Amino acid sequence: MDHHEKKDVLLAEAVALRERGRTEEARERLVALAARHPDDAPVAYQTAWAHDVLGREAEAVPYYERALAGTGLGPEDRRGALLGLGSTYRVLGRREEAVALLTGAVEEFPRDGSLRAFLAMALYNTGRHHESVRLLLRLLAATSEDPSVRTYRRAIEHYAEDLDATG
Repeated sequence: MDHHEKKDVLLAEAVALRERGRTEEARERLVALAARHPDDAPVAYQTAWAHDVLGREAEAVPYYERALAGTGLGPEDRRGALLGLGSTYRVLGRREEAVALLTGAVEEFPRDGSLRAFLAMALYNTGRHHESVRLLLRLLAATSEDPSVRTYRRAIEHYAEDLDATG
């Protein structure tokens, strides 16, 4: 087994441990793997996630940043890393960074509602309440399966553009 194959096996084993609830063991293995492969974006992403699920957000940040700076993440993992880092910035009080990162993520993945929801939270935290509510109303109008919301979808979309309008 060559160096690359061994890394992939170790990564898969660590992810399997996390998925089975052995999160601290997975985190320790991933930290060691990330130290040996500092430029490997998928390893960095999984290491970030392992810290995040343990509530160790501050420790997750450099791994998320490394994952996003590197190459080799597929679109789904890239989207997950953007959401994870944006959410982590917000939780840590790095709100403007969260808004900037999540704004770019929404542009990159315009169909992803979860990114828009997290951007709305970050906008709220920076005092941009109108933008936050507008984004949430648009998301609600676009994605709700609630029949009453669907009935009023056009009105919701209209008022989302100018919340101060009454007519």
